[in-house]
Amino acid sequence: MEKANFTTVTEFIILGFPEFPEMQVPLFFLLLLIYLIILMGNLTIIVIVCLDSHLHTPMYFFLSNLSFLDISCTSVSLPKLLDIILRKTHHISMNECFIQMYFFLSLASTEILILAVMAYDRYAAVCQPLSYHLIMNQKVCILMSTATWILGFLVPLPYFIFIPRFSFCSSNEINHFFCDFSALLKLSCSSTSSLQCLVYILGALVACPCFISTLISYVYIISTILRIRSTEGRHKAFSTCSSHLTVVCLFYLTLICVYIRPPSMQSMDINKVISILYNILIPMFNPIIYSLKNKDVKNALRKCFC
Repeated sequence: MEKANFTTVTEFIILGFPEFPEMQVPLFFLLLLIYLIILMGNLTIIVIVCLDSHLHTPMYFFLSNLSFLDISCTSVSLPKLLDIILRKTHHISMNECFIQMYFFLSLASTEILILAVMAYDRYAAVCQPLSYHLIMNQKVCILMSTATWILGFLVPLPYFIFIPRFSFCSSNEINHFFCDFSALLKLSCSSTSSLQCLVYILGALVACPCFISTLISYVYIISTILRIRSTEGRHKAFSTCSSHLTVVCLFYLTLICVYIRPPSMQSMDINKVISILYNILIPMFNPIIYSLKNKDVKNALRKCFC
């Protein structure tokens, strides 16, 4: 590939999974099946929350937000990957690449915020049960949800002040299955130190407070549960939080592995594998985690199907 300035580059090439050329057809059907499971599972959560009056509570309102986020985040990257495998059209225009990257970063930022809000909701339910309905009333829930979506889509905007100034002179091949932020930086022959500094600043301003607030919420939740005398009471209180805690752990572990590691320790092949986990597998397992560990959701599903 000839050296090209940013102004002359009009498209990128998404490599996808060239390591398995003989597995492209089975891979396509596997990813298509996973995508359909993600759509069906998360849409089911949204529908039963809307239809069942017993689920018209803050917890399930935020859960339906999370399900919609999972559908949106997966739909940003997976259909394009399926198109790449099926038609072998690895090319993506620069504008399409930046739009895909922006929406993916925005939705990931929104998910960080919504998980923190869900943790606060569980804190209020377990630690402040008598005043829970006053703290988490309908107006507060709608305001918190709206704020997370607006802030989530504002967070990545500063990145796109720096990115148009970069030049791509070594290659236009993105070693990933979508226009990933870290993969795109690998292609730049300009200095990316200012942008990497911005990543850490925004992480400190957004991701760290969300992670710390979630951690503090669960410290209070666990300490409150341990003070409950009856075994049945402890089990009931923990069951309302265990699903969300599982999702939080999976999400933050994968996020740290991909974006918090120093650039010198990053490998794009490893990042691709981890990205499959948080971009494809976690959205598939989230509805299963919430439905298997939640009696209300199981009862609502049973009523819907019966």
